[in-house]
Amino acid sequence: MPLIRFREAIPADTAALWLLRTRCVRQTCSSHYPPAIIAPWAASPPPAQYAALLGAGGGVVAETPEGQLLGYGVFDHAGNAVEALFVEPGQGGQGIGQALLLRLLAQADPARAVELSASLNAVAFYRRAGFEEVGPERYAHPSGIELDATKMRRPLTGR
Repeated sequence: MPLIRFREAIPADTAALWLLRTRCVRQTCSSHYPPAIIAPWAASPPPAQYAALLGAGGGVVAETPEGQLLGYGVFDHAGNAVEALFVEPGQGGQGIGQALLLRLLAQADPARAVELSASLNAVAFYRRAGFEEVGPERYAHPSGIELDATKMRRPLTGR
């Protein structure tokens, strides 16, 4: 794993984080979704609640000591859910996503299972982290498309 520093994301990070998310949708998610889904998904703006989630302390940024963005995650405290987790394309497989996920899970309410909606390309990653598949779902994306996804839950046992 490269040398990484972690910090809390702030609402002012929204634009940079969203650009990383867009790169990931175009490059990483395209292995499991057709171009007709990728194009509107990648073109969508950040949802209104993104800055609010970051403002509530739910975001974690991974960056180099020089400040180069490597990845980020967002946790929704109210829903006890992982809202987002993205690693810079080309940096995958180095433990960055796992380190981010551990920091997100540290924010979770220990009395409730953590939930998330995994893109198809991320299901195996979350399985390795102890999440179980609840079942397939159609995620109504704010861009107007519906994404095939997998509802997943990390049970209370084994945490």
